[in-house]
Amino acid sequence: MTVPGSVPRRTEVLVAGGGPVGLATAVELGRRGVECLVVEPRAVVSRARPRCKTINVRTMEHLRRWGIADRLRARAPLSPEFSTDVVFCTTLAGHELSRFTGVLGLEYEGDRFPERGQQAPQYVLEELLRDVVDELDACTLAVGHRVVGLTQEPDHVVVEIVDADGTPATITADYVVGCDGPRSTVRAQIGSEYVGEHALRPNYGMVFEAPRLWDHVRHGAAVQYWTVNPDAPALLGPLDRTGTWWIIAFGVDRETGDRGQHRLIAAAAGTPVDATVLSTDPWTARMQLVDRARCGRVVLAGDAAHLNPPFGGHGLNTGIGDAVDLGWKLAAVLQGWGGPRLLDSYDAERRPVQDRVITAAAENMKTLSSELLSPDLDAGTAAGEVAREAAHVRIQQTKHAEFHALDLVLDLVHDGSPVISSDGGEVSEVRAGARLAHAWLADGRSLYDVLGPWMTLLVLVDHPVGDGVRTEDAVRSLLHAADGRGVPLQVVELPGHDLAERYGARLVLVRPDQYVAWSGDDARDDPLALIDRIRGAGA
Repeated sequence: MTVPGSVPRRTEVLVAGGGPVGLATAVELGRRGVECLVVEPRAVVSRARPRCKTINVRTMEHLRRWGIADRLRARAPLSPEFSTDVVFCTTLAGHELSRFTGVLGLEYEGDRFPERGQQAPQYVLEELLRDVVDELDACTLAVGHRVVGLTQEPDHVVVEIVDADGTPATITADYVVGCDGPRSTVRAQIGSEYVGEHALRPNYGMVFEAPRLWDHVRHGAAVQYWTVNPDAPALLGPLDRTGTWWIIAFGVDRETGDRGQHRLIAAAAGTPVDATVLSTDPWTARMQLVDRARCGRVVLAGDAAHLNPPFGGHGLNTGIGDAVDLGWKLAAVLQGWGGPRLLDSYDAERRPVQDRVITAAAENMKTLSSELLSPDLDAGTAAGEVAREAAHVRIQQTKHAEFHALDLVLDLVHDGSPVISSDGGEVSEVRAGARLAHAWLADGRSLYDVLGPWMTLLVLVDHPVGDGVRTEDAVRSLLHAADGRGVPLQVVELPGHDLAERYGARLVLVRPDQYVAWSGDDARDDPLALIDRIRGAGA
């Protein structure tokens, strides 16, 4: 429920910040029955700035697991069928220089994933998540409040909040999650600091309405247009089909942008445009990661923990990944079966991902429209053709990884995690610490849709007399061990789908976040040690 006034004085988890990452944390917790209070200053979600516009494949898989993927697509102004292209051009009305298709996971790739990506402004996702939090009995969204301080005790955290009028209140929580962005109060309270770089080049963002702009676009529909000309080296794209656009002008500071808003829009379009500027957003890129993401019972997630340039569309999605990883682990600890190393594994698993994302985004930022400028690009001459072909080659060489980055989205492995067991031997498509390779089952269901809400043991073979008895015994031993430790483990039998041969294992133990905790053919040697390892109680 959403409360603008009084707030509970006791909760299991307090989430500071009700943006998409904080709300996603609450959804992950609330769906598992964990009492959660989200403290958020803004009464309503602002639509002034779209921020993130790419909801990637992995985030869509989480939304599918929460049962809301279709609800997001229904709200999104642009469907994946609108376009899966990114176009580089001199202007919207000028010459095309290069094109990428099937970008950002907007097209299916066989059975690699059950949900393709979705283009949608961040506020669309945020509004949906507010509705979902409001539907969860375990969750409370306290708008009009903000966290101003906290004190840790051995078994709880005392959190100080104020409302819009400055009226203070004190809340006791078992744990606190700081999702309160780059200027995080929670981060400051635990003495954590960003480490990394701050780019020098300014950028000037705008959202504007130009209903007739489509009349001048020579390149067909695309989700992004990179304009390469000296008057407006920029990146822009549509927010809807009715003429609302966003634009980022590279190398333009606030003062210059404020003076030349319509000039920049016209220069990117290649023709005068009747446009109304709705909002502006000057910014500079930051490539920063906190020196520590956890201090006792307080944990950081999303922008409060890491910042990266927007190129590639990874920022918000990385934060959603933080929320999911942390959410199920906090729930396991609060429900009594998660061991002391389970929360330690949050930083062990997420920090390498965050670092890889920052590195990739910074690499993408090395070649923007400004770096692609060269003479004669818009010339209708032989020299122009040569210049455009050279630009095409360079664009394909330097920008492909930005738009085709599913390896970064889907294939990163939690090497070194203290709650992953890699003792199952060599496997083909299943690796402990990796996302479970997706498959469509013979009956048309997604493999992900048959997984349980907590730990799932996939049994991929029948149980015939003979060798199959060993598999039955292994299943029985794991169930007994899990029951002894209070770990909720659901067995899903999937014989006849050829998955054992594909995955190279008869048994696959899958975590709540669809990552493989262990795989193999037999776990009878020490099933308790395996269960203790994956619940964070192992040595």
